[in-house]
Order: sequence, then C-alpha cells, then structure tokens
Amino acid sequence: MGQWRDRSLPVVVGIDGSSSALDAVRWAAREAARRGTPVHLVSAFGWSGKRHLGDPGLGHYRETLMRSTWETVSAAAKAAAEAAAGVEISELVVDGFPVPLLTTESRTAGLLVIGDRGLGGFTSLLVGSVAIGLAARAQCPVVVVRGEHTSDTGPVVVGIDGSPISEEALAFAFDAADARGVPLVAVHVWNDRALEDAVAPLVDWDAVEAEEQVLLAERLAGWGEKYPDVAVRRVVVRDRPAHALIEHATGAQLVVVGSHGRGSAAGLVLGSVSHALLHHSPCPVAVVRTGSSPAAETS
Repeated sequence: MGQWRDRSLPVVVGIDGSSSALDAVRWAAREAARRGTPVHLVSAFGWSGKRHLGDPGLGHYRETLMRSTWETVSAAAKAAAEAAAGVEISELVVDGFPVPLLTTESRTAGLLVIGDRGLGGFTSLLVGSVAIGLAARAQCPVVVVRGEHTSDTGPVVVGIDGSPISEEALAFAFDAADARGVPLVAVHVWNDRALEDAVAPLVDWDAVEAEEQVLLAERLAGWGEKYPDVAVRRVVVRDRPAHALIEHATGAQLVVVGSHGRGSAAGLVLGSVSHALLHHSPCPVAVVRTGSSPAAETS
C-alpha cells in the first residue's frame, strides 16, 4: 500500500489533553512540516448518554464535554503551530471512542501519532492489548512519542530480523533518515537460547555471526543506491532483540520496528520486542505493519 509515501495524506494525532499528547502534537507537526503535509488533530470524548435516556440533564453534560474537548484540541492546534510555523492544521472532535476512531482515521493518513500515556479516553492506551491492537490494525505506520529529551540530530535506528515485515520497517526507516539528513543504524539481533543451552559447546559462534552478517548485508543490498545520502551503520549482535534495540536507541531520534517478526510465534514478538520498546524506548517508536509501507522495491 505504501500510503505513508503519499505526501497529500495528513499526519494524524490522537489528542486527549495530557502533556504526553502535546509532546506527540509537537513531534507530529515537525514531521508534517518535513513531509509538506497537513497535521490532523483528532479527539474523542467517549459519550455514553445512550445508556441514560430520559435524564434531562444529560444534554447539558454532553455539551460541556464537547466544549471541553474542543478547547483541548484548540490548545493542541496552538502547540502545533508553535512547533512548526506554517504547517496546515485541521481539527476533529468525535462523539465516540479513541481506538476505533484512530483506526478509521489511519485509513486516509500517512502516519498516526500518539503519546505514550494519556488521560480520559486515552488512559492506559499503551497498557496491555490496546496499543498492540492499534499497531496491528492501523492502515499506516504508528509512532508512539516517548522519551523526555528527543534528539533532533541523532540517527534513525531500525530493527531487522530478515522477515518481509522488517523490509517494510526498513523502507520506512530509510525514508525517515533521508528526510532528516541523519545516519541509519541497522540492527540485526541473533540469539537462540534453546540452541545455546542444548549444543553451545558444539557451535562455531564465529561462523554463525558471519552468516548473520551476510544476512544483514543481503537485506541492505540496493538501498544505498536508492538513498545515496543516507550513511548506514550495520550492527550485528548476539543479544535479546528488545535489549539491543533499546540500547542503540539511546541518543537516537526514532527507532523503527515491524509489527511482528518471523517464526511460528510471530504474534508474540509484538508482545515482547515492540511492547518493550513502547514502554522503555528512550526515543519515539515507529511500528510499521505489513502493508502500511511498501515492500522493498530494491530487493
């Protein structure tokens, strides 16, 4: 699908009135300015008045919620304008619930941006299965803005596991590094605890690492011609994937991962690697789902 490449599509931001959401707004506004696209601020106030039909005070309560939500979005629009002067800003307030709303908005978005913690309808957005579901269902890449001091000069880091999904993440990461004029750190982690425990004395670990180096080189083949201005640093490390990516994300301005990895337990990878990054990364995290960016055109 590759809709994130369509520069006519907006960067959508989920708004809930939290300081985290305002951080996401500022990040999204700067990203929209780089892309030359609008930023679209969206908030939902989760009205449940249908359960209490007949109460004469509910209409006034709903209007109060609506007015308060619009004030929150207006404050977010001001923050966006201050972060990126001249960026086009649109606003939407909906009587509904955040996750379905953001999933719908992602269908016509180039990027979906949220904060790492929230208030109101977005409370605990990144706890448990909700964030996992949003990352899995969104029709565009999802960026979770976290980290107290986001670098504007650090590299973009991408996790590569050799799967088609990591190719999607690699495409997004190269594009992000190129747009920012910064290097790309390609991290390939290999580790098999079961193998280590069972036959560790019999394994030629140097040979295994050499094979993993070849695999990473194969995955990166062709991208240098497509993005000649992006300097690439290759990292092949024997470690736990989440630990290695969090370590290399220190000082970075963005870390990019696929929505899940390879193998029969692929669904668990989002719950381990991506989930760990969403909670512990020192910088914003981009989760790229299969189909939300183009497969490698250079492979």
